Amino acid sequence: MKTIGLIGGMSWESSSEYYRFINEGVKSSLGGLHSAKCILYSVDFEEVERYQSLGKWDQAAGLLIEAAQSLEKAGADFLILCTNTMHKVYQDISSSVTIPFLHIADAAAAQIRKEGIVTVGLLGTRYTMEQDFYKERLLNNGINVIIPAREDRERINAIIFDELCVGRVESPSRDFFQEVMKKLYSKGAEGIVLGCTEIGLLITGGDWELPIFDTAAIHAEEAVKKALQD
Repeated sequence: MKTIGLIGGMSWESSSEYYRFINEGVKSSLGGLHSAKCILYSVDFEEVERYQSLGKWDQAAGLLIEAAQSLEKAGADFLILCTNTMHKVYQDISSSVTIPFLHIADAAAAQIRKEGIVTVGLLGTRYTMEQDFYKERLLNNGINVIIPAREDRERINAIIFDELCVGRVESPSRDFFQEVMKKLYSKGAEGIVLGCTEIGLLITGGDWELPIFDTAAIHAEEAVKKALQD
């Protein structure tokens, strides 16, 4: 079994879900008392988010490069970054290490294509929804992307940072997300990408008839597959 290096803490609420998903996946595959071989480097999200809000992505990248290099030195065989938004600096991190680095959007795109879907609605932080780094990755995998209207994006972003990242799961926010998903469906979305690893705390596949792609769960599943490859 390969050792998974996890760059987490953005937020720790969703990083804990990664740990659960990965260990459940290994147990499901191998049975018995098996669990994942993994190393977690958890950053201080307050520092990362401050750089995000100031547009200082190079400084944010520096924090994650340090984490990635530490994981490689500690013996990780490959890396995953337990957040969607910071994949904006994926290339900077990837070029700083010699071990493989699994991109979350590639994992999501593979699952979307498997379902025969070509157009998705994307929910996430305002950075993920509005900037090109994530949407282009999906487009390059043959997936068309629709995002919510500006006022909806602002409220989604606030719910993520003010509620989900601090462990608050509120029913009115779930209702709002469901209304946004209906709007995306009316615009042609065949499925919904939960492009923020915290949104899975609020929305599950049972909340809506459209296919739901929880990127945290999908990313973790890909990590398990790679860890168990011969």
